[in-house]
Amino acid sequence: GWAEEISLDVLWAHAIAPGANIELVLAKSNADVDILSATKWAVDHHVGDIISQSFGENESCMDPVLLATQHQVFADATAKNITIFASTGDEGAGQFTCDGSSLVKAVSTPAVDPLVTAVGGTELHAANYCLVSLGCTPSANPLPGTYEGEIVWNEPGIGASGGGFSVLFDEPSYQEGTIHGGKQRGVADVSYNAAVFHGVLTYLNIPGLPAGMYLFGGTSAGSPQWSAILAIADQKAGYALGFINQALYHIGQAPPHYSASFFDVTSGNNSFDGVVGFSAASGWDPPTGLGSPSTGQLVNYLIQFVSPGDGTSAIAGSKPHTNGNPSAPGHQKPH
Repeated sequence: GWAEEISLDVLWAHAIAPGANIELVLAKSNADVDILSATKWAVDHHVGDIISQSFGENESCMDPVLLATQHQVFADATAKNITIFASTGDEGAGQFTCDGSSLVKAVSTPAVDPLVTAVGGTELHAANYCLVSLGCTPSANPLPGTYEGEIVWNEPGIGASGGGFSVLFDEPSYQEGTIHGGKQRGVADVSYNAAVFHGVLTYLNIPGLPAGMYLFGGTSAGSPQWSAILAIADQKAGYALGFINQALYHIGQAPPHYSASFFDVTSGNNSFDGVVGFSAASGWDPPTGLGSPSTGQLVNYLIQFVSPGDGTSAIAGSKPHTNGNPSAPGHQKPH
């Protein structure tokens, strides 16, 4: 649950950016109004230059007044040069209905907001350890951890990368000419390893479980690690980069920059538990966005291409359309 989510997020943000200060902001409950209150407090007090959110719900299940308020909080954050990340979810192209009874084709809020950088999931394939004791010849095999490829994260019965098209937000200007499938906001923007069986070790010491190392995955592993990458970029730049989506898609539309910055994931899909999803493709696609970060060159390009006016331009015209009134108060769940 949430205690596991907290451990994963904090430890893996620290693993990627060990020199970064990490502030953990806790809401009173998982109710939309309480999480939004905590987020607003963090933005109002500018407790950090980057916000990572590893939770979400069907965008149509958030009360329209709260959704508009949440968007305004993100606009306030963007105006303060705060970068916002959120994971896209672990039910593939589906999200739960507002009563939690079934999955429907939908995308997750807060990831869907155009002022947020939405992080999808991949399954990372890397070289295993080659042990002589098991008959393996190290000199004839790649070094352990050598990158071998990625596919869309989709482990049947476990989870799959969230991703699709919004019914509440129009296509933002930074996605024009990149996404295919309509004039709606598309998620994900980027991706990161999320597979459980290819996952990350996380230390837990919480009530109800033996203390020790556990294997974790999910798109929630990607949001804090992307936040850590941005912390490194901020440190190298000497200032907070703030809104990065415009720069990300600029990199994605320039082939030399794109190939030097991202692993383009072109295999797999996010169909899951009866909901037909989307397939990976060259360039941007809903399950993995532009892809996963490949080299330190991405940091250099972000510093080069982020412009002070990007956030202001993104705020203009980015408000959500009304989504009616859900039948019950919305609640977020950890991804």
